[in-house]
Amino acid sequence: MVDNDVEIPDEELNVSIPGAKGMLRKGRKWTKASRKAAKLQAAREAAPVKVEILEVGEKGMSIEELAYNLTMGEGEILGLLFSKGIKPDGVQTLDKEMVKMVCKEYEVEVIDADPVKFEEMAKKNEILDEDDLDKLQDRPPVLTIMGHVDHGKTTLLDHIRKSKVAASEAGGITQGIGAYKVMVPVDGKLQPCVFLDTPGHEAFGAMRARGARVTDIAIIVVAAADGIRPQTNEAIAHAKAAGVPIVIAINKIDKDGANPERVMQELSSIGLMPEDWGGDVPMVQISALKGENIDDLLETVMLVAELQELKANPDRNAKGTVIEAGLDKSKGPVATFIIQNGTLKRGDVVVCGEAFGKVRALFEDGGKRVDQVGPSIPVQVIGLSNVPIAGDEFEVVASLDIARERAEARAELLWDERISAKAGDGKVTLSSLASAVSAGKLSGLDLHQLNIIMKVDLQGSIEAVRQALQVLPRDNVTLKFLLQATGDISNSDIDLAVATEAIILGFNVKAPGSVKSYAEKKGVEIRLYRVIYELIDDVRNAMEGLLETVEVNSNASLCFCFYIYNWCRLKISFRIDPVYNLLYYILHDW
Repeated sequence: MVDNDVEIPDEELNVSIPGAKGMLRKGRKWTKASRKAAKLQAAREAAPVKVEILEVGEKGMSIEELAYNLTMGEGEILGLLFSKGIKPDGVQTLDKEMVKMVCKEYEVEVIDADPVKFEEMAKKNEILDEDDLDKLQDRPPVLTIMGHVDHGKTTLLDHIRKSKVAASEAGGITQGIGAYKVMVPVDGKLQPCVFLDTPGHEAFGAMRARGARVTDIAIIVVAAADGIRPQTNEAIAHAKAAGVPIVIAINKIDKDGANPERVMQELSSIGLMPEDWGGDVPMVQISALKGENIDDLLETVMLVAELQELKANPDRNAKGTVIEAGLDKSKGPVATFIIQNGTLKRGDVVVCGEAFGKVRALFEDGGKRVDQVGPSIPVQVIGLSNVPIAGDEFEVVASLDIARERAEARAELLWDERISAKAGDGKVTLSSLASAVSAGKLSGLDLHQLNIIMKVDLQGSIEAVRQALQVLPRDNVTLKFLLQATGDISNSDIDLAVATEAIILGFNVKAPGSVKSYAEKKGVEIRLYRVIYELIDDVRNAMEGLLETVEVNSNASLCFCFYIYNWCRLKISFRIDPVYNLLYYILHDW
């Protein structure tokens, strides 16, 4: 039997249920009735109180926030709007006049909220410090073009680059370093803006995870004939999660079957209400192929940027984010930085993640060598100790000793994390994983983990490969990425694979002969790929238990000898009775 009367110590009364202590005298029993009464009282005290005066900014207020302040349900507000003949389908934010109308019905006074000054906005951004507030200046906006495949992202960027380079006396475009500086005419004057030429998902994935708001405005491209597609939704979700303003470019309006109105309806249904319909999302109908309304799009983007009051302090040491990195055979480690605050100069000592070094050279504007670059400007940096990771934040420090110490501490931390991911015993290959998965399906034990060390040619390839693998079904296998880096496979990668029982996947990289021998000696599997789909297929098949190893002992007759000049797929006729003409993938070049 359960005792309904429970002795509650005095010191716990205020902790468990606020306001409940006054309801009981010292030493009294806590009964079910008194407990229920105390909970009701605490709920009443914690419930929101209807405001009598409501501050509303120029951008209005969300329905959720308004309902909270008026202590009512969102449905009541929507019902009131419908009764007034207003149908806010898909609207998440009400403009100022709508808020005033609703508040008037419930006798709540509306006053204008004080505009948020850019000094206050700067305090919310970790890139800016308190010392920067007196020295803030305007900076160019950083833009990212995103959207579904084949909706015209590349065509739009190419058109902007080609048409606007001629408008700038100094060339006005940064080529070959992952970002482009374009001069845009606004009110008769040329103003700079920066377009990131990195995948939109990468820009909002790794960078957002580190709290760096690299992109200021997201341009979402939607084909007028196709409407919203999966990658459109994904791009919008990334932009919203990063708190980045969205501008919609409805592209291909010159194509047969184009229906911009339908696209606007689809967008409004997911909470993006066009400005033309009373919403707050700018939407411009364009043809990137023919260049139609591109100037209108750029003018709209610059207007949105102006409203954001983008600021930075150029009179300080630089801080920012790595947007691309790779290994150049002649230059060594090369990284593209976006300067988010301060000015980066040749000779500065920088640290970014596990990499550090003294800046030996800066390249901007089509390979033009420069001595310094200011806020928002993309620049290619040479002089780092190794290849950093796209999305890592960088900063200028006082000396190489400090930079080395920070980079080594970061590297040690990451190494410990990778080692701690070790699970199980024995060597792991895709084939052994497939066998384990198949056995697990039969026994009902279907939980397996595949540790992966991934080496690629460019940092931009990391997110592409990783995202492609992460969308694979996870019913039987979980993937754990222990290392993602650029460059050829090395002996240190083999050591990590041994310690963590991982396999090594290489994409557009090589494994020297000595490394292959070392891997074979240690029992580590290396798989190299040139085509991403082959990599995905192999991992998928292993996860599904389809990569079965079959050993056949027999005599084979050699038909001919040949040299392998490149990766290839070919048929070789072997005399293995009763099978002929086996299909082989050549994985080694001995």
